[in-house]
Amino acid sequence: MEPLDTNQQIIEVETIPSWATTTTATTTTPHHHHTTTPCHSSPPFPVDAELNEKLCVWSGDASLLRVCAVVNSSNESLTEHTQPGLVLRAGPRLKVELKNDVKSCKTGEVRVTGGYNLPARYIIHTVGPKYNIKYHTASETALHMCYRRVLQCVVEKKIRTVAVCVINSVNRGYPPDQGAHIALRTVRRCLEHWGSSIDKVVMVVNSIDTSIYHLLTPLYFPRTTKEEEIACCLLPVELGNEFGEPVVPDRQIRIIDNPQHKYEDLLQLKQDVEDTADLAAQLHTSVSVGEHAFSHMEDDIDKQRLLGGQPSYTTADPETASMTSDLQHKQRYERLLRRAKNEDLREVSGIGCLYQCGLDKFGRPVVIFIGKWFKFNEINLDKALLYLISLLDPLVKGDYVIIYFHTITTTENHPSLSWIRHVYDMLEYKYKKNLKAFYIVHPTLWTKIMTWWFTTFMAPQIKHKVHSVPGVEYLYDIIDPEQLEIPAYITEHDMTINGIRYYRPINSPSS
Repeated sequence: MEPLDTNQQIIEVETIPSWATTTTATTTTPHHHHTTTPCHSSPPFPVDAELNEKLCVWSGDASLLRVCAVVNSSNESLTEHTQPGLVLRAGPRLKVELKNDVKSCKTGEVRVTGGYNLPARYIIHTVGPKYNIKYHTASETALHMCYRRVLQCVVEKKIRTVAVCVINSVNRGYPPDQGAHIALRTVRRCLEHWGSSIDKVVMVVNSIDTSIYHLLTPLYFPRTTKEEEIACCLLPVELGNEFGEPVVPDRQIRIIDNPQHKYEDLLQLKQDVEDTADLAAQLHTSVSVGEHAFSHMEDDIDKQRLLGGQPSYTTADPETASMTSDLQHKQRYERLLRRAKNEDLREVSGIGCLYQCGLDKFGRPVVIFIGKWFKFNEINLDKALLYLISLLDPLVKGDYVIIYFHTITTTENHPSLSWIRHVYDMLEYKYKKNLKAFYIVHPTLWTKIMTWWFTTFMAPQIKHKVHSVPGVEYLYDIIDPEQLEIPAYITEHDMTINGIRYYRPINSPSS
């Protein structure tokens, strides 16, 4: 690392423009987004000029900022730092305090030291989580607690200005865009609760995060009604509790008129209780019963929801919470699979918008999705999900490919982001793992925007598997034309826009 320039000028926090006065490219975000069905009927984060004045998004050297406190992200032993220049500028006395007095810090917690040679009076140290997609919820929760406890510490110590460096470290594998969502959401919620005690929060971003924060900040801190409107479409469906903390999904007893399903639900509830007991027994060596998440559940969950409350869970053991969440997710999927096998799904299967179509040149089953025939506002979406599961569950045990034809679709064929996210979240990990390619044929600006947004901020693990192709002929490298059965209107449209010279006869059902 290059030696520090001790002659660099101190930056006064008052000279940094607030978010309220910042104009970026986000003010001209493409308005095509708001033509889709919003995920939220009303703005989750309404325009608040006072909060926008308290926030700054700034790229620079945090060690030069004259603020009351600056945040330093480190590891558990406080020996590695994402802002090494900050620790170096603070001087040797900081290292002595860290070694002799502080010594360590657990993930999601904070420790406070003096700022020493920094313009800042305090340094708030915190430890971000190591990201593991298998324990995604635990990683989200731990990162949320970092930001929340930093701001809680600011309030408790009567600190009026704080510079918050990006806590989710790329070195620990945390996706920068997902980390930005957690950071901005948590800061917004904390300012809503404690804003009267805080004058300024400076989000210090680096070259990797600058564009991400300029894109996402208007969603959580909108400055105009237009940004509010766009945020309703682009914000994730799940926004956590009142502090932005991710909420662990809980079991729900589905009450329906069919007695057979009631009996199945009772049997499954009994199995859930037994599985939970088994899980607790497996974890007993590391987690006592008094510390287990289930011992902290408050009253009956359904009763709490009827009364407008939310069940609370301890976040002391993120890994245990994530294992519990994984078990619940598996049980929910298995219940859906049983329903898919037992219910009459002919009204959905008869539409013909989703079906298996031969094998590709690697012997992998190909699934076809016809966008034009998917009437989002007319179809029974509950049964659509069940039919999807009934069709794909046998196929996704190995590698498979999906081809989506967006040919001549209209707005009535455009599913909402919230429903797409719901379907994606309901499917088991094998669906994502064994999907080898997702082709979008005849894409439009709408599909390109939606695909980019979904794979960037909701499903980055499949981003490299999604490909937009302008015509049917581009599929022939991966699937033999004789194996590709598609409606005639698609090939006719393809010949119109791409020219007959590209067309090769294929077996096509009539439209």
